[in-house]
Amino acid sequence: MADAGQVTDNTASSQFEIADNGDLAELIYRRRADRLVLIHTEVPEAMGGRGVGGQLVRAALRTAEAEGLTVVPLCPFARDWLERHPQEAATVTIDWG
Repeated sequence: MADAGQVTDNTASSQFEIADNGDLAELIYRRRADRLVLIHTEVPEAMGGRGVGGQLVRAALRTAEAEGLTVVPLCPFARDWLERHPQEAATVTIDWG
């Protein structure tokens, strides 16, 4: 899987982003006290099939781990990705709610 680009945390828009050739993939989140709530993942078709969504979820995990946040995966994609990658999900506390 090719690296589409650098993940940035656009805190003003509350989303992790990857820009590539004019396209923007995003994982929208909300911070609630000690929780990082993953709301929605959007990957443009032109960026599909390269693991971009997974890169976004990994960025959320790194942030949660660094800041001691509990991840709440409301986004179906993020939830499924975390379930399929238990070793990476184990690096943080997850509220599967």
